[in-house]
Amino acid sequence: MEEKITSTLRLRMSAKDAHYGGNLVDGAHMVHLFGDVATELLIKCDGDEGLFCAYDNIEFLAPTYAGDYIEAYGEITKIGNTSRKMSFEARKVVQARPDISASAADFLEEPIVVCRATGTCVTPKECKRK
Repeated sequence: MEEKITSTLRLRMSAKDAHYGGNLVDGAHMVHLFGDVATELLIKCDGDEGLFCAYDNIEFLAPTYAGDYIEAYGEITKIGNTSRKMSFEARKVVQARPDISASAADFLEEPIVVCRATGTCVTPKECKRK
């Protein structure tokens, strides 16, 4: 069996990422993270950044706030001649607790899935190095 090609990024949502009242981070930020994950997946697979063609589906499942840590995960689920189908999931692994204090946070034993998506990327044949 061939080994899965995966990528995981973990980062803290900052106050500058908050777009709405109550320090709410907009869902588009998760989509931006998926783009970064897709780029790493294509580099691992093809030795090139490739191009993101389309999202097939995006689901926003839970809110994200400034101070939360998000783990963005992706994997290549199907490899065509130049196309790569991918699935993505963004999970909240640390939750800010401003209700306790300005610096309080909880590490979540069970991450909260905040967003899921699937999409297709392409690496032009002339750009593939692997």
